[in-house]
Amino acid sequence: MSKQLMIAFIVGFVTAAIVGAVLVPFLRKIKAGQMIKEIGPNWHMHKNGTPTMGGIMFIVAVAAACFTAGWKSVQAGEYGHVVCLLLAVAFGVVGFIDDYEKLRHKQNLGLTAKKKLILQLAVSLVFIMVMRRLGYITPNLYIPFVNVTLPIPEPVYFVFAAFVIVGTVNAVNITDGVDGLAAGTTFPVMIFFVVVTYFWGEAYGALGVFASGLAGGLLGFLIYNFNPAKVFMGDTGSLFLGGALAALAFAYDMPMILVTLGIVYIIETLSVIIQVGYFKLTGGKRIFKMAPFHHHLEMGGWLGHKWTEKQLFVLFGGISIVFAVISFIGITGRFVA
Repeated sequence: MSKQLMIAFIVGFVTAAIVGAVLVPFLRKIKAGQMIKEIGPNWHMHKNGTPTMGGIMFIVAVAAACFTAGWKSVQAGEYGHVVCLLLAVAFGVVGFIDDYEKLRHKQNLGLTAKKKLILQLAVSLVFIMVMRRLGYITPNLYIPFVNVTLPIPEPVYFVFAAFVIVGTVNAVNITDGVDGLAAGTTFPVMIFFVVVTYFWGEAYGALGVFASGLAGGLLGFLIYNFNPAKVFMGDTGSLFLGGALAALAFAYDMPMILVTLGIVYIIETLSVIIQVGYFKLTGGKRIFKMAPFHHHLEMGGWLGHKWTEKQLFVLFGGISIVFAVISFIGITGRFVA
């Protein structure tokens, strides 16, 4: 199985790197440049026009891994990685529509929040029902660290699952605001699932192929997205990543692991919620210089040090690695014999 996981990683990396070599010039040619928000940091304005929708690189990469390294699983009637891919692609399509609307109107406004929410909830519910039918998930909530499983009424679990998936997808989307940040943060998360697969065994091999292929794809994407970025992943990529993360958490039947495994996304999302809430309650006062949290650090935070994009990449990636290790410890009682 370790060979299969390694092949998936290599296929993902090579595919993303090759697709990027063709995609980036093509996006420039068709002028698929992202419009930078005027309310964002003014030093980001020089990025105006940088090609977007680069997430297509790792989407193609993980699909290639699923149907090469994961083909034996398909022949054996194992479709978990394919279902996860389809969920992530469905969210990627929502992101693509959003990116297209932004490009068409030449502004940083795509689908309305209401339209996004409806589409995302619909996709989430279909995924949960399919995975339930295939036997990957149960209406029982596993609690990491204490190794306890709580039974939940199925309808309640479905509603819970749908909102967790939508929340995860949008949290990853919020994190995508600095060169390489979302990809660099998600890479250790995918490696976490690869390691879990290695210890869990053949039963989860196909899901491990999906995680490993995406990890390789993200590394290939970073060739073009690391600061200074030649391309952005766009909502096409960030919503796909969020969908992939949520899909894996539920496919392994341990969605609560997202509390620690997705700590960076949670911090980013909470910073926005706190900022908006405090702003409204105080009539215009702010806790953060700017939200999400990475912009707060860019602008000097509370200590005055202005973090560069490369420093933020290292900081957030490092935090993600640490919490991936902590998360693995938290599920050791369930996944490691």
